[in-house]
Amino acid sequence: MAEKTRQIVIPGETICTGNEFLPGDGAYRDKTDIVANRYGIANVFEKHVKVTPVTGAYYPRRGNTMIATIVDITFNGWLLDFGGAGNAFLPVSEVSRYVNKNEMKEFLDFGESVIVKVWDVKARGVDASMKMRGFGKIEGGMILTVGPNKVPRIIGREGSMVKMIKDATGCNVTVGQNGKVWVSGNDTGMEVATKKIIEFITENATIAGLTAKVENFIKDMGLKNNKPEIIAENTDEDKATEEVEN
Repeated sequence: MAEKTRQIVIPGETICTGNEFLPGDGAYRDKTDIVANRYGIANVFEKHVKVTPVTGAYYPRRGNTMIATIVDITFNGWLLDFGGAGNAFLPVSEVSRYVNKNEMKEFLDFGESVIVKVWDVKARGVDASMKMRGFGKIEGGMILTVGPNKVPRIIGREGSMVKMIKDATGCNVTVGQNGKVWVSGNDTGMEVATKKIIEFITENATIAGLTAKVENFIKDMGLKNNKPEIIAENTDEDKATEEVEN
């Protein structure tokens, strides 16, 4: 079954009817109806129905990729501001190499930004790790802030949108589920172009046929498919795109 037209729905509104449909995030079943339980964009794909909120705060989930900033250093790790309620904790044991406790500030200092993976969410807070390939301290480039609800549109189904951006500009694009996007390339002009494309996506996130519109926007900018030989791995995209309805 093909995806139905994306539509804005309100709580209590019927999205579709039929026992063959399965409610996902933001939806529930009422007899044969699938009903929205929040204001957002309804997506129906392969009989699976979900409602993506138009606005809202970010709530970390295990396995998420986040881009965060060091705000404090403790005796056994770093506190990270990820833009949500409270801070995340990065233990010294969850970095890519051994760090002496007397050298923690030299390894990661106040105000520096990092790419981390959420490996546990507890009542007391969020625990993070950056042991894996592709995670670590951010150096160079620019960090953009977008609404966390716009992240699936930037990534695209199976990473299609972010791949389009990379191919057009030759820049590395790492998307955090917390609404932070790191853009890094060898050409400052291409970094700025990447920023413009991402801003176009976020401004038009609620419309149908976004992929085609982005393709035309890229063409209008005069960009071609650069197909860079080496692009840094955008970690955790596959998991992020499991929930995407492009």
